[in-house]
Amino acid sequence: MNNTKVELLAPAGDMEKLKTAIYFGADAIYFAGKNYGLRAFGTNFDEKGIKEAVEFVHSHGKKCYVTLNVYARDNDFVGLEKYLNFLESVNVDAVIVSDMGMFAFVKAHAPNLSIHISTQANTTNKYAVEAYRKLGADRVVLARELSFDEIKAIRAFDKTTELEMFVHGAMCISYSGRCLLSNYLTGRDSNHGECAQACRWHYSLIEDSRPDTKLDVAEDARGTYIMNSKDLCLIEHLNKLIDIGVSSFKIEGRMKSPYYVATVVNAYRRVIDAYYEGGCKKFAVSDEIKRELLKASHRKYTTGFTFDDGEVRQNYESAGQEQDSKFMAIVLDGGKGQAVVEQRNKFSVGDKLEILSPSDAWNKKITIAKIVNSKGEEIESAKHVQEKITIIFDDQIELFAGDLLRM
Repeated sequence: MNNTKVELLAPAGDMEKLKTAIYFGADAIYFAGKNYGLRAFGTNFDEKGIKEAVEFVHSHGKKCYVTLNVYARDNDFVGLEKYLNFLESVNVDAVIVSDMGMFAFVKAHAPNLSIHISTQANTTNKYAVEAYRKLGADRVVLARELSFDEIKAIRAFDKTTELEMFVHGAMCISYSGRCLLSNYLTGRDSNHGECAQACRWHYSLIEDSRPDTKLDVAEDARGTYIMNSKDLCLIEHLNKLIDIGVSSFKIEGRMKSPYYVATVVNAYRRVIDAYYEGGCKKFAVSDEIKRELLKASHRKYTTGFTFDDGEVRQNYESAGQEQDSKFMAIVLDGGKGQAVVEQRNKFSVGDKLEILSPSDAWNKKITIAKIVNSKGEEIESAKHVQEKITIIFDDQIELFAGDLLRM
């Protein structure tokens, strides 16, 4: 059993998601600046935002890591030294890199920055982990293609380097995310953060003698999504991974919603804490937690390559995602029996809303008895997006700022 408590690492595509992740129990946050990250179409953070984010995260005793994990071309290094000096000056806890040129540049121009090796570097063996450590890396994010036994062997060989691994979220069909399909079909460079997710599309064949006839590549009557992976979920196996010495559990999802971040971080936080509170001996994931992960956007779940569960890893039914609940409002000012909230989806007097909270109010329900708008007028329904309203509910449950309400 590993005596150092495992880190729960959450994604943040913007400041709202970052604050949500911290509120729901993340130990560390990873995010990108406006350049060099692999989520170019996310909101991401400018330098002012990075400084604000670091200050906020550190004020809560947590850590923040900035992604520099593009596969760099020569022109990517223009202005990089200045950016690295800025990251050093605001005390970013680490940068995440995949390219060896980027690694060497960081070491030369920002020696005080801790370096984590991205999963994009597809580290699949113990000697690579050792080599990165000797070059000066503090942590390696392991390739998602590794099995449990391979991860265990790497940890046994190298007991010093921090090992991070993805435990939840969308999977890429290409090896460690290194894909050229998006480039080929759309001109958008996935290795520069512009992935078009072409692997999620529905494909057909065209036979040379019948160029006007599309032929479905059919797995069943609905067609096929032959490269569309299921989502990763390892929540039922966290104890095994903690016991062999994994340092950090990473959640995918910088492009996902604040509701997704809240739901997934909350579930993993509760399971990790229960593991340690139980003396690391008893470990069971409740049905309530399993249902929780169905309430956020997801495809069918898989344990990926980590554990061979005998199931097909592709999601043949659809490229889309599903979820079992809808995000209705975020609590701005809490209280018992009433709260000020910001509306996200329409709800009405008489509706029952479920609470998503790190507190004991999690999964309890309140019945909306009255809704009052900002003018002090009673209204029947909250139907204006992001309208700030006061809700009065019959149940004397205490809500806190940062809690979410769902249906």
